[in-house]
Amino acid sequence: MNRDVPEPSGVRRIFANLGLLLGGKAGAGVMSLVYLVIAARTLGATDYGTLILIHAYVTLIGGVIAFSGWHGVVRYGNIAYEAGDHGRFLRLVRFMSLVEVGCGLVAILVSALLVPFVGPHFEWPPVAMALAVPYALAILANVRSTPHGILQIAGRFDLISLHQLVSPTVRLVGSVTAWLSGGGLVAFLIVWLLASVAEGLSMWAFGWWGMRQLKLTEPLLGGVRGTVAENEGLLPFIVTTNVDLTLGELGPKLAPLTVGWLLGPAAAGIFSLAQRGSVVLQQPAVMLGQASYAVIAKLLAAGDIRGFRNAVVHSAMVALAIGAPITLLLGAFGNEFLRLLGGKSFSGEGAALLLFLVAAGRLLALGATSLSSALIALGQPSRSITANLLGNLGLYPLLPLMLWWLGLDGAGWHALLQSVLVVGVLAWFFRRALLPLEPKLA
Repeated sequence: MNRDVPEPSGVRRIFANLGLLLGGKAGAGVMSLVYLVIAARTLGATDYGTLILIHAYVTLIGGVIAFSGWHGVVRYGNIAYEAGDHGRFLRLVRFMSLVEVGCGLVAILVSALLVPFVGPHFEWPPVAMALAVPYALAILANVRSTPHGILQIAGRFDLISLHQLVSPTVRLVGSVTAWLSGGGLVAFLIVWLLASVAEGLSMWAFGWWGMRQLKLTEPLLGGVRGTVAENEGLLPFIVTTNVDLTLGELGPKLAPLTVGWLLGPAAAGIFSLAQRGSVVLQQPAVMLGQASYAVIAKLLAAGDIRGFRNAVVHSAMVALAIGAPITLLLGAFGNEFLRLLGGKSFSGEGAALLLFLVAAGRLLALGATSLSSALIALGQPSRSITANLLGNLGLYPLLPLMLWWLGLDGAGWHALLQSVLVVGVLAWFFRRALLPLEPKLA
């Protein structure tokens, strides 16, 4: 048997899945660009910054408290489903759903209760303060990882791709309506809230459809007794992967809030626009992680260590090669790009440098995603957690100092420094994790 056969197969399967996901993301990206221009030009830097700060605050609370367990659904759900144990599979799905929904409700409550204490520090106007309380429902966009895992098991990456169009579609239609009707900050806050709610609820609808595709022999509703006992290592695995995802997203969510806290809503608006301008690099990183995890986990389970290693390395290298020219273009025409998106209030001295630095950090994240997925597949999510902990929390105290020293550009340098550290630590851990497996690579 040719040992090289599984190797390209794994890479092709990763990028086949990635192609489906990016198909939806391409359409979402076009719509996002349109509604972003409408919102930024209609609101201006200050009101747009307020919109971003409220959304960032709510999503930060959601990211910290809400539970993301799709890795656990995919890993343990695949084992049960492939073994034909549909009862065990459904108990796992019910258990993960209860955990996720419960944590989501707690996050919504905490977010709403803290608004009166947080809002004044961000200079939110009274009308924004009032809307920030019900805006806590936007956390529903975070409560969707269980159905996401179900769709991965069912191989319905087409539905995951379609889901990526839900929020941008609502935002686009709502933004056009708000613009034509002369709406301001309140109107855009309502649109952003409706888009988040639709994003969360629609994924559960898609997940239900994916469950039907699996043709399970057990009823969907039932109990969860015995779920932890029959899935060895479930609790440590889902807790550590959830912490890893939370830490990985914490830095990008804390950054605009810190900028807004120290430099005001207008600075937060400019920094956020730079982040959104480089999101063309961030989204492939997220999609690559989703597309590659299921494939490399199966290669590893099959004992194809060479295919596993090469699938991880090749996917990371190809992603970096695709992202590098985009980063250079954003750096060369950053000021013009930001002015095109938001108008004169978003451009100025140093804007191009800020965009380039943020984009360079996003570029490195393309490699970090594949390495993180590989460590999780190897059963070492704690290593990924350590890297994200060092990069996103360990370096966070430097952000206020860099903002004080370098102004708004300090946020860009800080983002790049975070990515360099995270990628370096992940690469070192990945190399060490492969050492015990080297005899199988011979």
